[in-house]
Amino acid sequence: MSSSGTIVLGVDPGINHTGFGIIAQEGNRFRYLDSGAIHTSTRQKFPQRLEKIHQELEGLITRWQPEVMSLEESIYAQNVRVALKLGQARGVVVLAAARHGMEFSEFSPKKIKLSVVGNGAASKEQVRFMVTRLLDLPQEPASFDEADALAAAICYLNQNKMQW
Repeated sequence: MSSSGTIVLGVDPGINHTGFGIIAQEGNRFRYLDSGAIHTSTRQKFPQRLEKIHQELEGLITRWQPEVMSLEESIYAQNVRVALKLGQARGVVVLAAARHGMEFSEFSPKKIKLSVVGNGAASKEQVRFMVTRLLDLPQEPASFDEADALAAAICYLNQNKMQW
């Protein structure tokens, strides 16, 4: 554990946009550290897109030294091809955590929404609104990917309060 409390890297994996959010737990409060999205281009070959996601996550892990990675469990995709590509993106995300010996947690979308909003059927807009309030951000996250990643990090800390 770092001197500023547990640092959690939340990730919302995607091929085009992988959201990330880094927060620290300090007592009963959350402290926002960083967030954004890793963007890949459809003009790049698929392996290079995966490599970009992995390299940028590696850089974030090296910079912030999080102890935990938290992400949303896979959701059912109508298109098998899209589901397979998303699975590969999730694989490079999990690999980054494993390479750094990080604890790894996954939560269902319903559990994340329940933890952050208090409603397991909350909309993406409601999640973004509550993430903004819980982290006392000056403005809402730029994308739902970023907000979802921050929500995954908040969910981990909320689910592990008993260990504080």
